[in-house]
Amino acid sequence: MAENVIIADADDGQRLDRWLKKYYPDLPFGQMQKILRTGQVRVDGKRAKGETRLAKGQAVRIPPQLLSPQEKKERGLPPKDVDFIRSLVIYQDKDVIALNKPAGLAVQGGSKISRHIDGLLEGLAQDGEKPKLVHRLDRDTSGVLLLARTSQAARELGELFRGRTIRKYYWAVCAPAPEIDQGRIKSSLAKIDAGGGERMMAVDDEEGKTAITFYSVIERLEKKLALVAFWPRTGRQHQIRVHAAQMGAPLLGDFKYDPEQEFLHQNPMLPQVLHLHARRVIMPHPVTGSTLDITAPLSPEMKKTFKYFGFEADDRSDPFADLED
Repeated sequence: MAENVIIADADDGQRLDRWLKKYYPDLPFGQMQKILRTGQVRVDGKRAKGETRLAKGQAVRIPPQLLSPQEKKERGLPPKDVDFIRSLVIYQDKDVIALNKPAGLAVQGGSKISRHIDGLLEGLAQDGEKPKLVHRLDRDTSGVLLLARTSQAARELGELFRGRTIRKYYWAVCAPAPEIDQGRIKSSLAKIDAGGGERMMAVDDEEGKTAITFYSVIERLEKKLALVAFWPRTGRQHQIRVHAAQMGAPLLGDFKYDPEQEFLHQNPMLPQVLHLHARRVIMPHPVTGSTLDITAPLSPEMKKTFKYFGFEADDRSDPFADLED
């Protein structure tokens, strides 16, 4: 028989899918999507999606299969995983944690993904409460990933992201270099079927959603290559990658949106990875309001490419300091 669970104060504002993951950690991702899609989980009697925000006092209907007792051993994270996730921390206080996510590690689980940041957050628990994801990075992108220690911080960070208050700067290597040193890219992006079951983003003026990205060349190697800072003003999937390719300066190692990758083929000693790094986040603290300015050290792969070409960018420079919408 199904059971209704009342949302507590501590979970006010939390996404439904993350609430389910928190209280039913053994629920597989695929099964979670199925019970949400088929309406087996309801909020105040109504169908709800994973991104639905819960409010204190609401009733969440839990289907009977989740209430059945399961004999499973209590399992904590192995010590090596605890050490690993803690080694990624580059900033923390009582409300916020910032990680330097490595390239190749997914933020959340999914099909054929068994190891991910979300599954390691137990290693950062405080007073028994795991930190909460508030945004995502692509699996192949490295750099700053923000977490909230409390539900209040999670709500406030969510508002900051939705309100475009956060300046989130990415560093990328483009080959060839952009023709002009600074600019703004605006287009409508939509997800399309690329064949073979693969999905990708593309410019679609009819079905797409508006995407805006500012860019600024930091260093260039003539027309062949450049270190470029990107500031996405909207949060579309693969936005920087699509916009870079759209302006004729695709990201080094982005085989999805530039399959030829001529520069990498001509320079096989370079890391054959996506050269995209979430370098810096500048924002008001979600609780105190003071300015947070967090910079993530470059990934080992990016460091190798920087050393090879002699890039020496100033870590504290702000290429968009005077730029407004």
